[in-house]
Amino acid sequence: MDSAGVARRWLWVSVLGLGVTLTGCRTTGAAAKPDDTANRQVVAFDPVTVTADLELDKLNDEELFAGGTSAFAADDFKQAARYFGRLADFHPNSPHRRQALYNAGLAHQRLKEWDDAYGRFSDLADPEKGQGDALDASFRVAETLYHLERYEEASKLLTTLAARADLPAGRRIEAQVQQGICQVEAGRTDDAEATLRKALAAYDALPDKTEVEDYFPAQAHFFVGEIYRLHYEAVKLEASRGSDGLAQDLNYKAELLLSAQGHYLRSIRVGNGYWATAAGSQIGALYENLYEHMVNSPTPPELNGEEAEVYRQELRKKIRVLLTKSINIYERTLEAAERIGSQSAFVDRTRQSLEKVKSLLLADADTESGEVSVPMPASSAGAKHR
Repeated sequence: MDSAGVARRWLWVSVLGLGVTLTGCRTTGAAAKPDDTANRQVVAFDPVTVTADLELDKLNDEELFAGGTSAFAADDFKQAARYFGRLADFHPNSPHRRQALYNAGLAHQRLKEWDDAYGRFSDLADPEKGQGDALDASFRVAETLYHLERYEEASKLLTTLAARADLPAGRRIEAQVQQGICQVEAGRTDDAEATLRKALAAYDALPDKTEVEDYFPAQAHFFVGEIYRLHYEAVKLEASRGSDGLAQDLNYKAELLLSAQGHYLRSIRVGNGYWATAAGSQIGALYENLYEHMVNSPTPPELNGEEAEVYRQELRKKIRVLLTKSINIYERTLEAAERIGSQSAFVDRTRQSLEKVKSLLLADADTESGEVSVPMPASSAGAKHR
């Protein structure tokens, strides 16, 4: 925050007006008495009122730091941001200032006040050479830029971090993975895939994988899967293309689904609980989505009544396979989540999707007079998923 911003925030000032007097002069003759009323111009400014935080004005930096720390510990992030912000703005020489800047940014981040968090972290960040708080703040700046949807700026900052040879491998890979995610969000999926694969290659080359938190390689595999899911969703099944064109589109869509599934499975194998359940949920959702596309696609127009009926029968067989795969994947995902104690929005969504897909398969079984039944594992999944 600049000095003017600080003044506007903390001081109580009322600018009522400023008089500027201009007096004329003569080039010849005796000096004449200036005509004050004739030559005076008055420039008036609108009143500006800036409020002060009178309660904190009387506290020194030690008291502000203690108050902010106590508020943060109590999850009162609004109050914490207030105390730490006051310290950072008005005590530039305090030994607590750098920590106050970082903590103020964290407090704003918890409140999802991304602009304010960005301002605090930016004052501390040094992506090119920083260590300690300055390095951590640089990653935080990238995160706030992501939430502000300033993806290209975030990607540029993360590129700088990823290129630093002085950083541990874990931090460089973290920067690369986050850069790839920002590129995905910016719509640059080809660049994103290259960045994420580069991060995964660096991870695979490490002799000691414990140098890197499993969160980041799992996240990288997940987002490569997301790239192929986006490609999958871009393929539309258009009956107007005829049966041959529709078959080509369906085969291509299925290939993209399998590619996405392969990367999600790699994410699961890394072993991070959060991304494992997220990936399992996405695989099941892909099969469910393909089912919906197929069941709602119109019959190719060149087929007559009998041919159309055969087409629908063959389509139903493929749909059963998709529903069965989806059910199996959802159940395995929930079993894994329960085994590791993972709780997330992905887990909740998976439970809901499992019940939905089971209902769809049962409805199809009723339509075919009991021709197909819902597959269940040896131990009842219903008992596990309560």
